[in-house]
Amino acid sequence: MRVVTILGPSQAGKSTLTAALAALEGGRPQRLALHADTAVTRFDFMGEPWAILDCPGSADALPLIPTALAASDAAILCVPAEADAAVLAAPYLRMLEAAALPTYLFINKIDAAADRMSDITAALQSYCGHAIVLREIPMTENGAIVGFVDLISERAWEFHEGKRSSLVELPKAMSEAEQQARAELLDHLADFDDALLEELIEDQKPMTEEVYDVATKALQHHDLLPAFIGAAAHNNGLMRLMKSLRHEAPTLDVLTERLGDGEIVALGAFADNVKHLGKTILIRALKDGVGAGQEIGGHAIGSVVGLDAHTPLGTLAAGEIGLTVKSDHLSLDNPVYERGAARRLPDWARMHAPNYRCLIAPTGERDEARLSAALARLLEIDPGITLAQDDRTGKHLLSSQGPLHQRHIVEKLQTVFGIEVEVSDISAALRETLSKRVENHYRHRKQSGGAGQFADVLIEVIPLERGAGFSFSEEVKGGAVPRNYIPSVEAGAQDALSEGPNGHPVVDIAVTLKDGKHHSVDSSDFAFRTAGKMAVKEALTEAGTRVLQPIRRLRIDVPTAFSGALVPLISGLHGQVLGFSNNPDATGWDVFEALLPESAEADLFQAMAGATRGTAWYRSELEHYEEMH
Repeated sequence: MRVVTILGPSQAGKSTLTAALAALEGGRPQRLALHADTAVTRFDFMGEPWAILDCPGSADALPLIPTALAASDAAILCVPAEADAAVLAAPYLRMLEAAALPTYLFINKIDAAADRMSDITAALQSYCGHAIVLREIPMTENGAIVGFVDLISERAWEFHEGKRSSLVELPKAMSEAEQQARAELLDHLADFDDALLEELIEDQKPMTEEVYDVATKALQHHDLLPAFIGAAAHNNGLMRLMKSLRHEAPTLDVLTERLGDGEIVALGAFADNVKHLGKTILIRALKDGVGAGQEIGGHAIGSVVGLDAHTPLGTLAAGEIGLTVKSDHLSLDNPVYERGAARRLPDWARMHAPNYRCLIAPTGERDEARLSAALARLLEIDPGITLAQDDRTGKHLLSSQGPLHQRHIVEKLQTVFGIEVEVSDISAALRETLSKRVENHYRHRKQSGGAGQFADVLIEVIPLERGAGFSFSEEVKGGAVPRNYIPSVEAGAQDALSEGPNGHPVVDIAVTLKDGKHHSVDSSDFAFRTAGKMAVKEALTEAGTRVLQPIRRLRIDVPTAFSGALVPLISGLHGQVLGFSNNPDATGWDVFEALLPESAEADLFQAMAGATRGTAWYRSELEHYEEMH
């Protein structure tokens, strides 16, 4: 079996392409929808088994793609026939480049194309470090595309609505354009084959089979991206694409070599939590004999079933796919399965951290434990989310890829786990600090029968520069405050910093214990801790505090075409642009750096999606605190 991932931007026609390829020879393709609109389709073509992993096209779904790519022999990047839409494919081209996976480009919906194929590939080339070359050019009649010419075989094919294309004679009017396009293709291929280069230099016409061999080698080594054209909704151009896959896509041994580890037994591609079935992982076996009772990922797997989720498959042969059931130790967080352990994918598969954050809590208090367990299960099947606990509220802090992704998680909690939740926004982590130097005397005295409580302190509180934190010192003379009580005063001062007059933690102050008094019987650690706390609280109230807001440092990965649009966006959110420059590791991308108030981060997420058409993402870290105006 060979496995192919189909990916690309939303509305490119990926699902239509998948269904059309699977139905080329009739039969009964099997399709299974999994978590977050991922899907797998199994079918036969020319007597061979195939599987297509279909990845959704929203930006929210990008973290679901690497595991599919890792388990695939090749990928098809499906894009619409619009030059202006090329930038939407930039994140996918970047991912495919990093994965070094043999990739076909399929320019879909050419029946509605408004641009020339060469202009579309040129626009895509802006975001790809490897050459993109047309393997086919359109054949037109009265301004409409009616077929295509294969530039290697030099044969023309005419489209028929909903049917296979038929072989026709190459129109004489196309002869010159075909020769120019073929010469360009051969020039690119000759970069990777000395024999072909020599033939071209000597003006010899290479044999068709020789060109196919070079094209296959270039594809399998990920030296270039061949571009095919068609219209999946009309069944146009698909047979040629599928035959190219059959003849040129690498086999399983190439995948194993690419991963560079002969100990890998299987790979996890997609996953889901299915009601009444539990966690299921779609795996691809890299070795024979993966089945019930076999150890992968450190423990024995329960069973392996087909895509109908109930037919036992026994054991999988190398290259085959199946669903694991009752194998709770497997997850997509560590989707590389060896006999004795499970581990992560290589660095190329590490996606950007999720930044769309919210607080999530059950509507019923009795569901708190169930919610924690359910979220933990979702973490195992969705690499695009992270989970933490909010320090201020104690609620779950869920980070996802965006509004659509968040909504999908909430629906999953309800439909699969039966837990109703409420989602709320996160407020900025404000702080406050002292406005001016102040000195304060506080005496703690309490008598309630028996031993009393007594502590007397004189403190000085001084504001410090931003980021200095808290410091404590003492200048007590003559044992007015015994040495063993001084740490208690410091602890009390720190207790007072948990909440200032405005209700926020207090930062960047220095407290000095200058003097005090004690009682030989009634003084204690508790009394001096209480005195230290109350002395600082009174000092903060007397001097007043200024509220500070957190400022985040952003590193935005953005296609170069949209960098300029981020400047007014950041400024409009009261941020500061630090600059941007070309990303040396990603063709057509910039690294844009800025400072932004944390309170504006949610607005940035929404605005950036519109300004960059959903192609950019960012990393955020706390830079400093500054006074709010």
